[in-house]
Amino acid sequence: MKLDDKLIEQVARLVMEEMKSGSAAACEENETCGDSYGIFDSMDDAVQASEAAQRKYLFSTMEDRQKYVDVIRQTVLEPEMLQKISRMAVEETGMGNYEHKLIKNRLAAEKSPGTEDLVTEAMTGDRGLTLVEYCPFGVIGAVTPATNPTETIICNSIAMLAGGNTVVFSPHPRAKNVTHVLVTALNQALEKAGAPANLIVTVREPSVENTNLMIKHPKIRVLVATGGPGIVKMVMSTGKKAIGAGAGNPPVVVDETADIEKAAKDIVDGCSFDNNLPCIAEKEVIAVDTIADCLIWHMKRVGAFELKEESAISRLLQLVTNEKGGPKVEFVGKSAPYILNKLGISGGENARVILMETQKDHPFVMEELMMPILPIVRAENVDEAIEIALVAERGNRHTAMMHSKNVDKLTKMAKLLQTTIFVKNAPSYAGIGVGGEGCTTFTIAGPTGEGLTTARSFCRKRRCVMSDALHIR
Repeated sequence: MKLDDKLIEQVARLVMEEMKSGSAAACEENETCGDSYGIFDSMDDAVQASEAAQRKYLFSTMEDRQKYVDVIRQTVLEPEMLQKISRMAVEETGMGNYEHKLIKNRLAAEKSPGTEDLVTEAMTGDRGLTLVEYCPFGVIGAVTPATNPTETIICNSIAMLAGGNTVVFSPHPRAKNVTHVLVTALNQALEKAGAPANLIVTVREPSVENTNLMIKHPKIRVLVATGGPGIVKMVMSTGKKAIGAGAGNPPVVVDETADIEKAAKDIVDGCSFDNNLPCIAEKEVIAVDTIADCLIWHMKRVGAFELKEESAISRLLQLVTNEKGGPKVEFVGKSAPYILNKLGISGGENARVILMETQKDHPFVMEELMMPILPIVRAENVDEAIEIALVAERGNRHTAMMHSKNVDKLTKMAKLLQTTIFVKNAPSYAGIGVGGEGCTTFTIAGPTGEGLTTARSFCRKRRCVMSDALHIR
């Protein structure tokens, strides 16, 4: 995606000005900016405002709800806003890639389902008519990550408001400014469309303390956590309805029946997307030995930079992981050239991923790094490759890929790994609607089982019965 240099310069200037001023400009226009634009000084004030908004929102029509969903889409898809939040997310968090943020934010706005997802069930017979409908829980508390800050807010806002809920966002502190910009813009647009104020709210100073207050608040009916295993475990232990979108460590298996050239390109494309930030992205490759050399050769042709020396691989491990074996925050979402430069290795200016051969139990295989670092493990045959993938995925049941034309083996891997997303012969991002059929979301709830969350994920089923009437059979 090539943008005009003057446009890029203009957007960059606007972003820097916005980052310096935060939400001050909006406050100057309206002294009650907390009440008007959804940003509050305290978490309790945010939740109270959200509950007041939800009481009004209960009486909005389905047509109104869809109108507000469409307003969110239109607001995000305005070129200036789309460019602003995409660049700002990279600038503020220090993670990811501007061009890919554009794609992800557009995807969230365009392909997150609205009210059409709320399908009514009807049962009729001699005893009358019964309807089963998806209805709102009320006020939802949602924790959003620094890795996908705006994308998560967009898709969650669309789905939660479509379901009749209001939402309190507790964002990662590293994404505070871009969250304020987006929440302010959405609230302004919604109010102009006639929506109750404060359908989408957040706090002025995100923090662990504020997240804890939100989680414990008695008026929060449902908790949604998009992030690491710690926050997911926390919301699942509260006794409240919880939707947990946790970590993944997606493996990709390549067997001897695959289109090797296409598999190589798909893997590099998926692994390098937004510098490997998405939890669905390829994190390790397990290749049948007879085609491994060919696969590596083709991957290098499309942007993989191979590290062959054990000393270099060891230094890379030391560089990007902490004392506990997890990823160092300062390298999460950084580009392959950035990492290679810090490693002191030249010649990788155009690298898209850093490739190396390892054993199946290497930390690069077993740990989700969220960096464009891609270990490749050789397997004697496809059955062994699937078994290695099963161990590497670590029971997250998140995402897995396989490149093969053997239907039986594709079926075997899908059944054994039981991942929420299983992509066959395509890049990982096909699983969220980029080049693949289906809707998108950036809250993929594997731990609690909702899968790719949509409007109905944030609703409860209610039954309405009319006895002995209203059936015409």
